[in-house]
Amino acid sequence: MSTQNPVFIPGPTNMPEVLRRACDIPTMDHRSAAFPEILHPALEGVKRVLKSTEAEVFIFPATGTAGWEAAICNTLCAGDTVLAARNGMFSHKWIDMCNRHGLKVIQIDVPWGEGLPVDAFADALKADTDHKIKAVLATHNETATGVVSDVAGVRKALDAANHPALYFVDGVSSIGSMPFEFDGWGVDIAVTGSQKGFMLPAGLAIIGVSPKAMAAIDAADLPRTFLDIRDMKKGYEANAYPYTPSVGLLNGLKTACDMIEAEGLENVFARHARIADGVRAAVKAWGLDLCAVSPDLYSNTVSAIQTPEGFDAGRIVSHASTRYGVAFGAGLGDVAGKVFRIGHLGMLTDVMALSGIATAEMVMVDLGLDITLGSGVAAAQEVYRQSAAAMALAAE
Repeated sequence: MSTQNPVFIPGPTNMPEVLRRACDIPTMDHRSAAFPEILHPALEGVKRVLKSTEAEVFIFPATGTAGWEAAICNTLCAGDTVLAARNGMFSHKWIDMCNRHGLKVIQIDVPWGEGLPVDAFADALKADTDHKIKAVLATHNETATGVVSDVAGVRKALDAANHPALYFVDGVSSIGSMPFEFDGWGVDIAVTGSQKGFMLPAGLAIIGVSPKAMAAIDAADLPRTFLDIRDMKKGYEANAYPYTPSVGLLNGLKTACDMIEAEGLENVFARHARIADGVRAAVKAWGLDLCAVSPDLYSNTVSAIQTPEGFDAGRIVSHASTRYGVAFGAGLGDVAGKVFRIGHLGMLTDVMALSGIATAEMVMVDLGLDITLGSGVAAAQEVYRQSAAAMALAAE
């Protein structure tokens, strides 16, 4: 696969040269006076991206999966009950993790392609008059299916039931790319990683923790050492880590937050929405359907595209890689072989997106699907041309 081509997987995402250079720094003594000049701006930058004035941010040398684990092991006790829905691969994995930690999971099964069942959550919370449910888990953007869910709606269900459960949100493929309101949505722990909207290599698990969740930490009794927030908090207060940090990645994260804020969060969100609109226009022109069952569920960071019945969608991913040196996302779990995914987040432009759409067309034609070369590209071009013209007019 050519390293000259952009990738169209939903993470790790394409990496701007400025971030590559920010990560490529000489070895630093992480106990020196220079380290706090990297650490604290990175923490504060993430806090602003989360749109929070009250969250405490913790960054572990790991990936988003460790962020899930940090959320549960720092706040819950063995045998606690959590409420979650299984509507995709990543909600499935978080549920599996809870089971492995000895937690009791009230699992609501949802067809893949649908969002979180807010009404079912509301019913479960209202029925839990003894408040046995200690945490509610929500996957904001299900990367396997290209489905975005109503995180604010789940918070409303919690409030309507006057339920004290903690609220944990997986924002791994949404934070930094799509609107996310930590304070406004009443999130207690938000989880993300460095390799998606922050446009960095994998290697940082990033969590935002509310005061309510911080207050639960001392009473939690699940095992934790590497992921112990108490140790990390003490380290930060001394301008350090409880162990060796990923200094280069932290410097990249500081720079990534600067880049996002320089573009403007709302502009970042608008860019992702525009690029996603172009991809969706291409899918429609191809005569194919998205896995997401309705437009209100369409993700602005990844599109999972269904192939015709009986056709193995994995062939598109492998053919694109071997013939054209371009990476698309394979189907996962319940939709393996049924969808291929185009990731459109992070460092991406309209022009870059067109190259991915054109490659997907060539691949599908090569493999005998009834796709007209240029149809999706033309549909996306029209979206991007109109958007560019509207932005130019607004700038006058």
